[in-house]
Amino acid sequence: MTTILEQASQQSPEAAPARKFRLRGISAWAIRVLLGIVFSFPLLFMFVSSLKPDAQIFGDLSSMAAFLPVGDLSTENYQAVFERVPAARFLINSIAIAAVTVALGVLINSLAAFALSRLQMRGKGIILTLIIATLIVPFETLALPLVWWVNKLPWLEINGFSLSLTTGWLDTYQVQIIPFVANAFSIYLFHQYFESIPKELDEAARVDGAGWFKIYSRIIMPLSGPAIATVSILTFLPAWNSYLWPLMVVQSEELRPVMVGVQYFFQLNVSWGEIMAYSSMITLPVVALFIAFQRSFVNSIASSGVKG
Repeated sequence: MTTILEQASQQSPEAAPARKFRLRGISAWAIRVLLGIVFSFPLLFMFVSSLKPDAQIFGDLSSMAAFLPVGDLSTENYQAVFERVPAARFLINSIAIAAVTVALGVLINSLAAFALSRLQMRGKGIILTLIIATLIVPFETLALPLVWWVNKLPWLEINGFSLSLTTGWLDTYQVQIIPFVANAFSIYLFHQYFESIPKELDEAARVDGAGWFKIYSRIIMPLSGPAIATVSILTFLPAWNSYLWPLMVVQSEELRPVMVGVQYFFQLNVSWGEIMAYSSMITLPVVALFIAFQRSFVNSIASSGVKG
């Protein structure tokens, strides 16, 4: 008996830190789960409400039933969405606009960041500072001058087998894409991530006869997966959520994105079940994109923060 007590007394000082560390880990996970539940409540309410009629939505607001799929559930609100607005067309437009904006944004911003990170030139720091300084200018102050400029820009229009030069980008797809391709924050993220890649790789490639574009496409970009994922998400979100700019420059219904379609549901008879159904449809792609790239997103932000 004495031997057992002596062994326990010898082990307790070493076991205490391990037990404390284990309890700390459990507490951290409990806090994360709790925060996850709290932040998921709005999404859960939106999706559950999209399956209920308006009367039941308001009737359940005073209880936890508002977050539970109980009562008169159906997909009638989703069917009504496609009857009330051209939702399929809006979704296709937003997917196309966001995809092209992301593709061009990754290319243009990464090239700009590569030049600032790798090429030897005077004033690189000043140029990067000026680029970052543009982030303090709100878009609302640039919207009206930008509308004037895009209305004066030329564009090649294809009519059958002939090309004609037209003036003005209003009411087109390109006016919703090109003004938002270059982004100061994306350039900054790429620049910070490129700085974390050893420049000895560039020197070895230059010795082997590789040019700068080959170094960019064969060495730097393949090593920059987290940065590409982060920039893709941060470019996709504004393109998908764009509302003010399309209202200003797009008049044709067949060119409008999904966010403009929200205002259709506040005309005449307002149906909150249909609004929740439409909101669920346009939220799902964003949630799916973030879940798919969340690990790369976190890694890139961590790398940029440490390097900065």
